[in-house]
Amino acid sequence: MKFNDFGKLNILNLEAGIDSDSEFIPLMTEEDENKMQKEKLPEALSILPLRNTVLFPGVVIPITAGRDKSIKLLQKAYKNNEVIGVVAQKNNAEEDPSEAEIYKIGTVAKIMRMFKMPDGNTTVIIQGKKRFEWSEMTSVEPFFKARINAIDEIKLDKTEEFQALIGSVKDLALQIIKESPNIPSEAAFALKNIESPSFLLNFISSNMNLEVPEKQTLLELNNLGERAESVLAHLNSELKMLEMKNEIQSKVRVEFDQQQREYFLHQQMKQIQEELGGNSFETEIEEMKTKAAAKNWPEEVKKTFEKEIKKLQRINPQVPEFSIQRNYLEFLLDLPWNHYTKDDFNIAQAEKVLNRDHYGLDEVKERILEHLAVLKLKGDMKAPIICLYGPPGVGKTSLGKSVAEALGREYVRMSLGGLRDEAEIRGHRKTYIGAMPGRLIQSLKKAGSSNPVFVLDEIDKLSVSTQGDPSSAMLEVLDPEQNHSFYDNYLELGYDLSKVLFIATANNLGAIQPALRDRMEIIEINGYTLEEKVEIAKRHLMPKQLKEHGLKKGQISVDKKVLEKIATDYTRESGVRSLDKQLAKMARYAAKNVAMEKEYIVRPKLSDLKNIMGPARFNADVYQGNDIAGVVTGLAWTPVGGTILYIESSLSRGKGKVSITGNLGDVMKESATIALAYLKSHASEFNIPYEVFDKWDVNLHFPEGATPKDGPSAGITILSALTSLFTQKKIRKNLAMTGEITLRGRVLPVGGIKEKILAAKRANIKELILSESNRKDIEEIRQDYLKGLTFHFVEDMKEVVELAVLNQKVKNPIDLLA
Repeated sequence: MKFNDFGKLNILNLEAGIDSDSEFIPLMTEEDENKMQKEKLPEALSILPLRNTVLFPGVVIPITAGRDKSIKLLQKAYKNNEVIGVVAQKNNAEEDPSEAEIYKIGTVAKIMRMFKMPDGNTTVIIQGKKRFEWSEMTSVEPFFKARINAIDEIKLDKTEEFQALIGSVKDLALQIIKESPNIPSEAAFALKNIESPSFLLNFISSNMNLEVPEKQTLLELNNLGERAESVLAHLNSELKMLEMKNEIQSKVRVEFDQQQREYFLHQQMKQIQEELGGNSFETEIEEMKTKAAAKNWPEEVKKTFEKEIKKLQRINPQVPEFSIQRNYLEFLLDLPWNHYTKDDFNIAQAEKVLNRDHYGLDEVKERILEHLAVLKLKGDMKAPIICLYGPPGVGKTSLGKSVAEALGREYVRMSLGGLRDEAEIRGHRKTYIGAMPGRLIQSLKKAGSSNPVFVLDEIDKLSVSTQGDPSSAMLEVLDPEQNHSFYDNYLELGYDLSKVLFIATANNLGAIQPALRDRMEIIEINGYTLEEKVEIAKRHLMPKQLKEHGLKKGQISVDKKVLEKIATDYTRESGVRSLDKQLAKMARYAAKNVAMEKEYIVRPKLSDLKNIMGPARFNADVYQGNDIAGVVTGLAWTPVGGTILYIESSLSRGKGKVSITGNLGDVMKESATIALAYLKSHASEFNIPYEVFDKWDVNLHFPEGATPKDGPSAGITILSALTSLFTQKKIRKNLAMTGEITLRGRVLPVGGIKEKILAAKRANIKELILSESNRKDIEEIRQDYLKGLTFHFVEDMKEVVELAVLNQKVKNPIDLLA
């Protein structure tokens, strides 16, 4: 229901200087209606077609005329105080309708006022009088004129049913006025004061939201009861529509008000941030989009970023999720997707860099140069997983930095010692508070490249705890067949690690999970020889200590003999870490005297070491001779290098018992048992009377009982000692041996050959007995380190006995049969 015409009518009244509550209030009593119905109509009327309006009897409406015919008609009628006939057009788009295009039934109207509007149109206020039906057009120009017949209302008696019907119509109309915010308050006042049922229906029909054909239908209804029922039906429909519309608008208004409130708050926050010199979050998002446009990342990552940036734009910046989402997007942008540094394929220069930074380590250098050569020829290769295995201090970790420089790549080091949380490798789910990506992905972000040299330091020190098994998480990282799409829980995307050159370091291969060890290429780095240690100290360690202690070249100078003495008497290791510490002590001695401006020894001699370095910490491995039967020199491997190991044996009257002393492990005890069993079974071959085994007790002793000893390398040494003891023939001079035996007398190979040989050389031993299977280990050692050594390769214990024991003489032999 609308009352725009009513409101417009009051405005026109005010413009004309007329009180709106007086002449033009559209109220009509039954008396006025009856009087109007009794008025006689002329036989012919000027006809005014209306486009969008149907005029009902008694109703006052304003209309605006724009057509020339209409203006002429209104001016003539108003001037002569004539009534006119108002009818509706069937097609409101028709500018000049014909008689067939206007309805037959209309309303006689009286022109009450006429106004000339500023736009040139003419506006008049008209009031409907009585319905009519035209029968024949008598004139078309200058406007329509037709013969008409009046139509009387068929009124019903004022029964209770009719009164209730009219009351329902009025109540429903008032409810619509109340529900609609667009209807002026005067409408309800006017509606309440209408007494005539006929005028009430006409007034409501005129103001309802109906199309012209529907209003025309109401106008043409002669029966007042039928018209009341039809109006009631239309009002019910309009009320339901209005209630639904109001409900929707209420919901939309609440949402809009909330959004508007947030918008104004965001704008205020933006202004405050700009005043403080900070960037608003919209600026940050735009910067992210700009960075993303320049990224060369995979299509999957691009789609993920676009999806997540849209999600960020929907989040209120004040909630915690906003910062979590922003951090995730910033990390995506910072990762070096598909960004690779160009490898330097100058293999000669790479070899020069490796030789400059590290002395020795020929096998490792060769492997790196091979990798570089393949990259140069092929252009692309799945990066191998190299594991440098060896004792502490041999340069495994620092080698990675030299490899990075040789390849022209970024260098990343990740220490795995004690790491026990699987999330450190794979990252946390980003939904958790404080979630972070794994350290692998974080390190790649810091490196700014997807193909760095990545050193996984101390991979054998990974731990297992309730937070998972990190070594199992490393399986995907170190598998060249899988790490092209390494999945990080924080990223929730696959990241290509196949171009990364991983270099792992380990001290103990036994502590590495077998499946993980299988994925790596093991390169063993043995201990340095004394000659290598001296060269490393001269080329690298001493210059470094001079620089770190603020000394100039020439303020302290250490020659080779002194370096050898420091390496042998003050350190005992395979690497050079302890040697570096001792040279630091030498540098501090010089720095102190330089700072105090005191005289000091610039070129220390061997005799000066005790005053500078203190007493020697270790006794060098010195061969003590085999002047007594039953004493043999063996070779042993320790975590800090090789050493010589004496095995002493003695006889005492008894019943053939065997005692073993020296803090030995189960393996060495088994070796002693096997050696004695073999000797008993082959006693006749070695000219040993069998009876002596029942008359004498044997005591095998391994010196330095406080030091635990174990390992499968003392078998031939123990057998040689027992054979020497029971034959009373001493062991060959300047001879040492290592190897394991079986009950059949076969000599088995052992490990740690390089360290053992270096230990023998330090002890001035000239000859060594090894298993034939260890010949390949000797061939891998530089020949200049083997100068002065003679090797005897054997396959059977009889060969060992012949070389070491037989044909030897002993002073004052014991008669074992006496």
